[in-house]
Amino acid sequence: MAEKASKLKVAWGISGAGDKIAEILDVMIDLKRQYEDVVEIEVFVSKAAETVLKFYRLEEKLRANFPKVSVEVNSNSPFLAAWLQMRKYEFLLIAPATSNTVAKIAHSISDTMLTNAAIMSLKAFVPIYILPTDYKESTVYTKLPNGKEMKLRVRKEEADLVRKLETMEDVHVFENPQKMREGFLAWVETLRR
Repeated sequence: MAEKASKLKVAWGISGAGDKIAEILDVMIDLKRQYEDVVEIEVFVSKAAETVLKFYRLEEKLRANFPKVSVEVNSNSPFLAAWLQMRKYEFLLIAPATSNTVAKIAHSISDTMLTNAAIMSLKAFVPIYILPTDYKESTVYTKLPNGKEMKLRVRKEEADLVRKLETMEDVHVFENPQKMREGFLAWVETLRR
């Protein structure tokens, strides 16, 4: 009897951004269902993201769809950085990534679970994928938990840090949840060849 092939594992990190969080969660649920035969997605939630998920009333939806959810205790707990370096996961996806998370990764500051995991992944040649909330300099509208919209400015300084990430080896940046979906689909199709 042939052995069943083990699933490839992906680490999905969620930082404390509310912008696009509901849409990103829907995309990830869809991708999980579409590729559950080949990919297992484990979720790593920052301390701030835990608060944001509760604020947006998305924590239960996340846990109902992803059985493996770990919440940050400190920069090394859970020990995501080591697991990525040991290649337990194919890559790290941080979506959404706050401007704070982006700035820390761009400047090699690893003082949170997700930034530590990102920096240690890159040192071990493990790719990271990032969907920053502040992709380009512009005025954006984000949806609040009550359904109202809030107008925000993405400043040049935040956009410049995203551009810096795009120049880093093994870092892949997505502009929006649809681009993230396309990137994930392309990755899975590459594996199937």
